[in-house]
Amino acid sequence: MLTHSLKNKKIRYLFSCIAVVISALLQAYVIQVFITPSNLLSSGFTGVAILIDKIAALYGCHISTSVAILMLNIPVALICFKSISKKFTILSTIQFVLASVFLSFCRFQPLFHDLVLNVIFGGFLYGLCVVIALKGSASTGGTDFIALYVSNKIGRSIWEQVFIFNALILCIFGFMFGWLYAGYSIVFQFITTKTISTFHHRYERVTMQITTTIPELVIDMYVDHYRHGISCIQGYGGFSKKKMYLLHTCSFYKTPRPPKQSRDCDSSFYLKKKKNTRIRRQYGTAQQTKPERHKPPSVPNEDYSVARVTDE
Repeated sequence: MLTHSLKNKKIRYLFSCIAVVISALLQAYVIQVFITPSNLLSSGFTGVAILIDKIAALYGCHISTSVAILMLNIPVALICFKSISKKFTILSTIQFVLASVFLSFCRFQPLFHDLVLNVIFGGFLYGLCVVIALKGSASTGGTDFIALYVSNKIGRSIWEQVFIFNALILCIFGFMFGWLYAGYSIVFQFITTKTISTFHHRYERVTMQITTTIPELVIDMYVDHYRHGISCIQGYGGFSKKKMYLLHTCSFYKTPRPPKQSRDCDSSFYLKKKKNTRIRRQYGTAQQTKPERHKPPSVPNEDYSVARVTDE
């Protein structure tokens, strides 16, 4: 069991490292192929680094975008290292360091000469590089650090607020360097933000209801894999009159998947999932101690009220 766990852990680390490298390479590719030739401004601290380089050029100075990325991200990384996750921060730091290295040493040629195509494809691919980093338990740094730090605190995505911040940066860019490319850059970042929201579902709220005759197995495996508990209601089938249990839980973090063993062992296993837009209760965090779990009591006599679970 321990060997299997260590093997899975190594596989996850390997997947994270591969995702970080791909994300950094894709980010450098998008900057050189789509952003720079079209005089666009990317989102996050990378866009701020490009803007600093442009402003410095007005005064006869040159600040490398690669160096500016490191200068902006390192202080935020140090804050996140203490406040969020060491693994997440280390992988994110590797990501933006590699992106800076790829920007310095790799040379990619422009793919399109049409500004609209560069905005559409560049915005999508830039959002995709962020998603790949997030799938690898990392980020591209900068506003991604800040967005995930706040999201972990409040339990919901704030990518729309990140878009507003980027739009304000673009307003400065437009005021100093012209509104045409600033407008295209806003469209570029809107596509990026929508790409991230579409493919990254960590903070999707999901309700799950399970009808089963073996609740102990389902409850034990669910509590072992997710952050919070699951409620169990005793009942019986309206048609078969057989004893059944209705399990109910909500997840703020990922779409829960029922244990495969329970589906194989229980012919009456039934699952219903739906998305939620609002939940009025704050669920416990992972720091809470796991209470001792007991087997559900037997079905009471017919003169007691029993929750009815209709056979599907």
